[in-house]
Amino acid sequence: MGKINFGGILKEASLAYVPEVKVGDYVIVHVGFALSRVDEEEAHKVFGYLKEMEELAELEDNETKPPPHRDPP
Repeated sequence: MGKINFGGILKEASLAYVPEVKVGDYVIVHVGFALSRVDEEEAHKVFGYLKEMEELAELEDNETKPPPHRDPP
């Protein structure tokens, strides 16, 4: 497991598929798994696309919203 910085938001992700990554590397993450390492230029392009699609706002919203309330069984 490793801590992944999504534009200032820290999340944990499995590094099982990319054992070669080091601190400071960029990775593509999907559903909690780092899938591949990418260079810095490619990482900035991906963040640009996510900003255009407003997908980063979803990450930020999830960080600031409390978990949904569930009634005990």
